[in-house]
Amino acid sequence: MSAEEKQALEQNNINKIYIRYFDIDLHPKTQEPFPLSPVHFENKTENLTIVPVVYIKNKVMLKKGIDVEDLAKKTFDFIELINNKNGISCQEIQIDCDWTLASKTNYLKFIESFKKISHKKLSATIRLHQIKYFEKTKIPNVDSGVLMYYNMGTIAPDSLNSIYDRRIAQRYIKSLKKYRLPLDFALPIYSWAVHIREHKVIGLKSKIDIKEIQKDTNFVQSQKIYFTVKYSNYKKGTFYKQGDILKVEAISKDDLLEMASDLEENTAQYPKEIIFYDLDEFNLKNYEKNIFKQVLSCF
Repeated sequence: MSAEEKQALEQNNINKIYIRYFDIDLHPKTQEPFPLSPVHFENKTENLTIVPVVYIKNKVMLKKGIDVEDLAKKTFDFIELINNKNGISCQEIQIDCDWTLASKTNYLKFIESFKKISHKKLSATIRLHQIKYFEKTKIPNVDSGVLMYYNMGTIAPDSLNSIYDRRIAQRYIKSLKKYRLPLDFALPIYSWAVHIREHKVIGLKSKIDIKEIQKDTNFVQSQKIYFTVKYSNYKKGTFYKQGDILKVEAISKDDLLEMASDLEENTAQYPKEIIFYDLDEFNLKNYEKNIFKQVLSCF
């Protein structure tokens, strides 16, 4: 954790962070579930409450004949292995999975098994479509949920922002009052650039500084969020061909305040937490220091 990140936590009196521990995917050879990219702690986290987050790809829950009880045990054991290795004691675990109608049976069984095994507070990420269609997708038996209020659209060459689009959000959030699970809200503070070639998306680049691109003579700003490659060049290991387009998608201060206002207006009960995704000095430098307190004041 950088000095800037630590300072942001201190200034906002934050003592709890959610950390992605690992993903669960299907092994390309065996097609069995396995942990992908486990976290490595470089710093001690003595003064912070840690909530491990495990992202499970939906295709894992779609696998025919999957033993969800065994998967739940292995998932919990691996979390405990990481905790023990790093001297971490956690009271809560979060499961992140974009389950669907086809995978809901396995996912809900997994949640039940995991809850019995872990004996800890359990939270789950919830997407907007799972809010609106909860009677079909069902509500997981967890202590609380976290509404992921981002990644709303399709990553595409068109002018819409795939991270946040109020028009899309408005189709769903009126259902919040009917959702029978305590919800916290996760809001985005990240950005990325969509790399487009011949009207097709060929890549997604994180941590792209729009000011840096504006100064780079290899790029020409054609519209507010679009940059055309004037001269072929390499930038941070990526080849940009003449004629390629970069579409920079970001979240402004006004976007965050708009999100908070809309959620406050539509929620059935006030959240206990507002989570900002994600903690990174690159993201923090794009906002004034009191933005997080401004957002919190909306609730």
